[in-house]
Amino acid sequence: MNSEKIIGVGNTATVYEWEEGKVLKLFCQDYPKEAVEKEFHNAMAIRDMNFTKPKAYEIISYKERIGIIYDNVEGESLLDWVLKTGDVHKCAVYMADLHKAILKNGINNVSNYKDFLKYYITKALATDINKREEVLHMVDKLPDGNALCHGDFHPDNIILSNGRTSVIDFMNLCHGTFLYDVARTVFLMEYTPVPAGINNKDEILYFKKTLTDLYLIQMNVTREMIQDYLSVIIIARKGECPDE
Repeated sequence: MNSEKIIGVGNTATVYEWEEGKVLKLFCQDYPKEAVEKEFHNAMAIRDMNFTKPKAYEIISYKERIGIIYDNVEGESLLDWVLKTGDVHKCAVYMADLHKAILKNGINNVSNYKDFLKYYITKALATDINKREEVLHMVDKLPDGNALCHGDFHPDNIILSNGRTSVIDFMNLCHGTFLYDVARTVFLMEYTPVPAGINNKDEILYFKKTLTDLYLIQMNVTREMIQDYLSVIIIARKGECPDE
């Protein structure tokens, strides 16, 4: 491995150049082994599906850390691209075209989206039993489904190269209804907070909402169609990211 060649750095892992055409996603030393194994399982479950993504090859140990060997996907994140170009409409088109290609796949050997929601709702409302049971009942009433849901689909997890998009980050893959994954994307783009200390906060909030609106138009989905999903996603997020 070329330890000097860092491809990218995230909250949970650093991506290094490995060998020709491949990278090593090396997770932080204290990152749970079970979570790495889950990501690898998810990546292998979708390996041969017909949308562009890096293929996973194996889990390895390297200097007392665990990593996954992936194909190297060259390009820039769609987030960097849209911030550089300002072409919000084209960004929405790129997003929707790739998301539709993902969602048309059926899958059952990954987690159920309801289990993901219930786990974090239970954490978020650990001290409020009545509210917890009410929200869990709301989840139960949502439709089931076997559409492949990415679970973390947003511009920073999309790589753009020569007009072609690839999706990365398979930790939150699940099966469910396509509207859940659209709602999750809407939440991640529009509802997550702007970092503290940002001077142009109003401008960023406008950008986030505009991109979300354009994405929904391209997906042919209205806000009314995803409202029930958003209601529970917002609560679950408090358990998933309590410091957000």
